[in-house]
Amino acid sequence: MTEEQTQQTTPPATGARVVAGRYALLDELGRGGMGVVWRAQDQVIGRPVAVKELRLPGGADEAVFTERVLREVRTAGRLNDPAIVTVFDVVAEGGATFIVMELVDAPTLGDLVRRHGALPPQQVASIGQQVLSALRAAHEAGIVHRDVKPGNIMVGANGRVKLTDFGIATAVDDPRLTASGMIVGSPAFMAPERLEGHETLPASDLWSLGATLYLAAEGVMAFDRPTTAATLHAIVNEVPFLTRVQGPLASAIMGLLVANPEGRISYHQAGHLLGIAARNIPPGGIGTAVHHGPPPTRTVAAPGGKSRRGLWVTAGVVLGVVLLAGGFLAGQWWASESADEAMLPTMTYGTGGDMSFEPSSSYDCYNGRVQPGYSLGSDNSVSCDKSHDLEVYDEIDSLGNASSSETTTLVAYPGAEALRRYAESFCSLSFHSGTIDDGQRATLNYRALVPSQAQWAARPDNSYDDPARTVYCLVSKLGGGQITDTVTVKVR
Repeated sequence: MTEEQTQQTTPPATGARVVAGRYALLDELGRGGMGVVWRAQDQVIGRPVAVKELRLPGGADEAVFTERVLREVRTAGRLNDPAIVTVFDVVAEGGATFIVMELVDAPTLGDLVRRHGALPPQQVASIGQQVLSALRAAHEAGIVHRDVKPGNIMVGANGRVKLTDFGIATAVDDPRLTASGMIVGSPAFMAPERLEGHETLPASDLWSLGATLYLAAEGVMAFDRPTTAATLHAIVNEVPFLTRVQGPLASAIMGLLVANPEGRISYHQAGHLLGIAARNIPPGGIGTAVHHGPPPTRTVAAPGGKSRRGLWVTAGVVLGVVLLAGGFLAGQWWASESADEAMLPTMTYGTGGDMSFEPSSSYDCYNGRVQPGYSLGSDNSVSCDKSHDLEVYDEIDSLGNASSSETTTLVAYPGAEALRRYAESFCSLSFHSGTIDDGQRATLNYRALVPSQAQWAARPDNSYDDPARTVYCLVSKLGGGQITDTVTVKVR
């Protein structure tokens, strides 16, 4: 993707501007609020380079700006990852500052989407993997990028990706140099916690990556609105939903877009899901729905019930509201032909369902089967440190197990297909994350267990009890046999 460093025997065009006596500025590649990027030639060693001419922002202190530029060079020089643009030199001349960088002869991700619309899911996943690698290298060096967006991601014809513009990156252990009240970054790709005035975190870059991958997958920005104020309000208060992709890729994007930084998926979780998506996209993975304009969103209320794993509360509520808003049904976000061979068919429990399931209050492991007509309950439960057939590795009270009659009336049964997709997305996200021991995941199958329609709407004998809303995620041994010890590693 990067142009070869070859000897240039032809001198630059007459009149070409030369910086520092060696860098001939040939033609303009692009410009933005911070300056202009030039295609240039290093006349000393004869290689093509990109030169970024930085302009002093209005009202900015020159000393602060100069230090910020020097930081760009220092931070970029500390990073070593194939997906990070290399910085060669920095020059201060004629009242301007010039950053000399590796020339990447490729369009930006934003350019690709503008020209071609939504990209193929496998390409989106591959881009996500490479940018994630670059961000991990930066974060491990104590550097937060702060402006991850499609315009800062270069995509070569051979699929190689480069993340550029660490000019506003801030080392976590250094004082901030940005002026008071200045918004640093692109609002449409800025994490909610930043808009609420909190310190920028590595997780903030991950959210921005999620918003970037959303654009690549859908062809539209997740939170784009007619005004900046409306965009910022949407980021803080609304949740987008996907209409064109499904399975692990959708789980990765939505997991990265979780509003609460503590509930956002990690590098490992995102990388695992993107890896699956890059290798194998299920049939029908690109939905038929055509979407124009701002993506539909839904304001998220606080959940009425609690998940047994606090980390997944935010992600679960996001996925639940996203799914039931209606857009998933047209786009077939998660088709029955799952790309994940580890997933077994979803089954229903309760009145009129496939089987009976009454979870034990003592143990999360059982000896028994998940099959039509089978009854699974406390009598089948065993300690998870003993051999067992099944293990409940996660669960979530979908749409809240609220006992309020008003809430129960408002939250109607979403339909078998919609509930199945919701349950499979949640259980898949959990299974392919830190919930399951990495060393045992490849030896396991998993499935979702959801309430039947009658069970969803039924009122228990005790009026103080809750209607059934819980989705259970169960794991079993691949090919049969028993699990000899617990495979769930998250603390309940």
